Amino acid sequence: MSSPRRSYPLFELIRARLLEIAREPEAIFWVFFFPIGMALALGFAFRDKAPEPVSVGITGRAQTSVLREALTRSALLKPQVFSSIEEGRAALRVGKIALLVENGSPIVYWYDPTRPDSRLAKFEVDQALQGAAGRKDPVAVRDELVREKGSRYIDFLLPGLLGLNLLSTSVWGISYSIVNARLKKTLKLMTATPMRRSDYLLAQMLSRFALLALEAAVIVVFGLLVFQVPLRGSFSAFVLLCAVCGLSFTGLGLLCGSRVQTIEGVNGLINLILVPMWLFSGVFFSPDRFPKALHGPIQALPLTAANDALRAVMLEGRGLSTLAPQIAVLAVWGIISYAIALKIFRWQ
Repeated sequence: MSSPRRSYPLFELIRARLLEIAREPEAIFWVFFFPIGMALALGFAFRDKAPEPVSVGITGRAQTSVLREALTRSALLKPQVFSSIEEGRAALRVGKIALLVENGSPIVYWYDPTRPDSRLAKFEVDQALQGAAGRKDPVAVRDELVREKGSRYIDFLLPGLLGLNLLSTSVWGISYSIVNARLKKTLKLMTATPMRRSDYLLAQMLSRFALLALEAAVIVVFGLLVFQVPLRGSFSAFVLLCAVCGLSFTGLGLLCGSRVQTIEGVNGLINLILVPMWLFSGVFFSPDRFPKALHGPIQALPLTAANDALRAVMLEGRGLSTLAPQIAVLAVWGIISYAIALKIFRWQ
């Protein structure tokens, strides 16, 4: 008989928190409209289209017109002539061109090898010039162009945006709610009730978790309808994975707001936790770009585990049984965060 009475405050707190969120238009914007706007902007910016020609410069002595004619035949190159080597190098230095070709004997390529567009330009220019000089390829080849759903940038991006949004809205929403209630003395009033700390913290987690479920559904349906982003894994596996991600991230939100007394303090703590994950966890590009010494710590971040698991289910069709390392990382972060938050939480 005592169990229903004990759970009643939890349900009432969840209901109150959901009503509070519904009255916050800025929360609705950041939860639903911001990730959709990001997906639209980046999805159209990196949509399927022919590659833009790379600008290359030409300078040097005689036969520049012949050189320009040879480079013009390549659809991937956009040649322009400079009157002097100094002018051409100045354009290269400020990024107006990706490669400078100095016409002479031999022909000299000026470029920065750390720039991918410069390396591509050097390859295309060399192909065009060697072909114009009569080089014949000894091996016959042909191209088979493939545009497979799942290999585009938007396919990589959408699971990352989903993970980022689940993390950000969990941490910001929960921690700000707790600190704001503490500032308004609402938490102090709750100390006069028989409600336990665990009831209050669980209500914060579960109310935000209900919103996260709707948020994930909106983002995924938007990606399917607008960009045809695939969902190759089972729907149940995807739902369970989002649930694990949400519970893990809401634990971090509780931890941020459990002790902080001011908005400025919680803002700094949130940024300290979130900014490294925004940069390193593979939202907009693969974390493999970072030095190998950082790969271990990056893989231990909860957002990295979430993004890797979401992409595995959506793009590769993998089941949860193959994602044990990622799920373990998320579970450890969620359990430890909640346990510490419960221990250090203060009503005032």
